[in-house]
Amino acid sequence: MTDFDSQNNRFYSQDDVQKILQLAIARQADDQEKEFSYEQIVEIAQELDISPESLKLAEKDWRSQHQEIQQRQAFNTYRLTRFKKRLGNYTIVNGFLILADFVGGGTISWSLYLLVFSGLAVGLDVWNTFLMKGEEYERAFQRWYRRHQVKQTINTFVNRWFKVLQI
Repeated sequence: MTDFDSQNNRFYSQDDVQKILQLAIARQADDQEKEFSYEQIVEIAQELDISPESLKLAEKDWRSQHQEIQQRQAFNTYRLTRFKKRLGNYTIVNGFLILADFVGGGTISWSLYLLVFSGLAVGLDVWNTFLMKGEEYERAFQRWYRRHQVKQTINTFVNRWFKVLQI
């Protein structure tokens, strides 16, 4: 049997077809650094006998997932920035205390105790920032997202209010 004949007798599940096509499209896009227009996506969907409604729903789902990924990236950036700020504060305060201890007595003694205790706080902050996973991460993300949404709502309201006052 030839290679062509063996390819005609193969059957794939829907999940396998999706993965194969996804890899093929990714490979083509990598080779040509090409982006697809919406019209091209519609043509591909028509060739695969995908209804326009299914395509629109899939695009809507993709946009939603894409937006959530962006929100999670913003949340992770926020957490990293917050951690860097706290680490900077820790460094400045402890640097000042060590300097005050050294200038006051010529040695470093009592400031080491404060350094150790504040180091514990930084260690806990590292744990909460970088090692949070699963449900705990999800709860922190949801809290941040709600605060973020409230801030956006307030900003929108205030901006509209200022526009009304400017008229």
